Amino acid sequence: MKNTDRPLIPQKSNSFSFVGHKKELQRNLSLGFFDSNSDEKKTAEFLKDKINDGDISNKSENDANNGNADNKGEPRQAVNFATLLQDIDLFLATLTDPEMTELPELPEPIIRKFLDVVDLIVANCSGDEPWVPEDDDHPILATIDRVAIINAEITKHYSEPKYTQTINRSGSVLHRCMVFLEAEFHLLLLEDHNANLSCIIPTEETEGEPEKPSLPYTPEVAEQLRGIASSMISAGYVTECCQAFSTARHNAFHSIISSLGYERSSIDDIVRMSWEILEGQIPKWIKSCRQAINEVIQCERELVEKVFSCNPKFSSEFFESMAREAVIYHLTFPQAVVMTTQSTEKLFKVLDMYETLKELEHLIGSLLPNEREAGDNLSSSYNLDLKSEVRTARSHLGESAVMIFCDLEKSIKADSSRTAMPGGAVHPLTRYVMNYIKLACEYKGTMEHIFKAHYKPAHHTDNTTDDNDNPFAAQLIKLMDLLNENIEEKSKLYKDASLSCIFLMNNGSYMGQKIKGSEGISTSLGASWARKRFSELRQYHKNYQRETWSKVLGCLKDDGITVKGHVQKPVLKERFKSFNGIFEDVHRTQSAWVVSDEQLKSELKISVSAVLVPAYRSFKGRYEHHFSAGRQTEKYIRFSPDDLEKYIEDLFEGTPMSMPRRR
Repeated sequence: MKNTDRPLIPQKSNSFSFVGHKKELQRNLSLGFFDSNSDEKKTAEFLKDKINDGDISNKSENDANNGNADNKGEPRQAVNFATLLQDIDLFLATLTDPEMTELPELPEPIIRKFLDVVDLIVANCSGDEPWVPEDDDHPILATIDRVAIINAEITKHYSEPKYTQTINRSGSVLHRCMVFLEAEFHLLLLEDHNANLSCIIPTEETEGEPEKPSLPYTPEVAEQLRGIASSMISAGYVTECCQAFSTARHNAFHSIISSLGYERSSIDDIVRMSWEILEGQIPKWIKSCRQAINEVIQCERELVEKVFSCNPKFSSEFFESMAREAVIYHLTFPQAVVMTTQSTEKLFKVLDMYETLKELEHLIGSLLPNEREAGDNLSSSYNLDLKSEVRTARSHLGESAVMIFCDLEKSIKADSSRTAMPGGAVHPLTRYVMNYIKLACEYKGTMEHIFKAHYKPAHHTDNTTDDNDNPFAAQLIKLMDLLNENIEEKSKLYKDASLSCIFLMNNGSYMGQKIKGSEGISTSLGASWARKRFSELRQYHKNYQRETWSKVLGCLKDDGITVKGHVQKPVLKERFKSFNGIFEDVHRTQSAWVVSDEQLKSELKISVSAVLVPAYRSFKGRYEHHFSAGRQTEKYIRFSPDDLEKYIEDLFEGTPMSMPRRR
């Protein structure tokens, strides 16, 4: 035979042999995009390319008589094979003809010839080298579909012993085709696997609207998978096809979840974790849980529905199994967290987990059909049990959050420190409790919900009705009242009544600022409670002025200075000396006191100036002329009104100050 310009058929490694390869998988797809509507001429041309000289032992009688293989033999093979395909399609058409009353005669030679050709193609696709197709539109799936139809029909209609050999041959060729397709299916599922993982999860750096997760395969590969799945399922190889898909995608799912940063641990391991480690794991769990259920699983649903469009039952079952697996994978963690030792710092992470499960519970309910939709079967029972487990896990998180928040009451009562804060500064207990409550009120809706569901008061109070309406608000008021009582008790540690008032003002002002800055706290406490507290704060202010400045102002009274119309100079001198000494002592002492709230500090200074400076200016103006000009005046009248205003500005700055001595 003469050599033609066409190359011999390149060989392709067996699809299952890739497991033993050490090098990275790099290959062209053995199957391109297949058009099931390809005509017989195109099929003949494709198969003709696979039948080079000497490839088929069962040549036609005309080819054998030629004695040589010149270029005239090639078109004759094409015509013969086109005729063969036409005969096969005509035979298949007669089998499905509804008007046919008698079974047609089985064209056994034609069928055998066709099966031999298909067997040769599959054999040539099972060599040691990758098979590179010459173009991207080969009708090989349509050819294999013909084999499946032939096998089904002749097995059904021709059971006579004389056809046993043909029936066995068709079954053998069909099985070989299915092994080939299964291997191709498996390789396509693993094609560029690492890239597939990254394309499923959108990047967090994307600005604007969040990017929708994409399919793990290109549209071309997804269409190839769909074509192979359709051929295998129509041939009766449903289990093999579905199993290959399930295995590949379940493995990919676990790889994707691992890439999100959360690794599943046993309940015992989680319970033994320190809080520092557990606290770092919770955000990873939240991220993994949300993306797995909301993005990855939805992506898998789109993929399976596309690939198995011909088998919606499997699509539904596969998706449900993936959804259940995703939920179960993440369910152990919250179940274990509620078993750990409770402490107040865990509240906000527990609330984050609770909100995550609540957010996803509705989504899970939509992913897994209810009993009415799924019917009375085992899958429905699994779904109901799983939904119940999710609700139970969320409920336990809610109970834990309520207990942790209520434990704050014990913490406040247990704080019985006997050390006064230097300078009357805000007590750490006030800062801790108010910041804690402020953060808790950022979850106000969730807190109100879980308190209504899980709060069990230890005893009934007079405002039982209000407690039942909003038990969270009632608990919040209770905590605030306990904090006030604790701070008032700590104010008694100060021997100086003025400093005690500063301490109460500092802590009261800090509470007030937190209440004003949090809509959740202010609405929960209510306007009447806030008015009562601000009224108490004003009273502390009045008490401070009375305790500190009443003695100073007492030096500026006219009582006893004038007797029978004459100024008693020794008394006057003593008044100025007393004023100077008391004011210096107040300045030195209270400049070391602390008022951290700038507004409160300013209000205190203004109120002191408004009372002291006018009184001093008036007293000085009435009596300074009774002193001799010079050293006597400087000795007793040490301050001008402007000096007082300047020294008042030094108060409450947290640094002790002394006045310069006049010469």
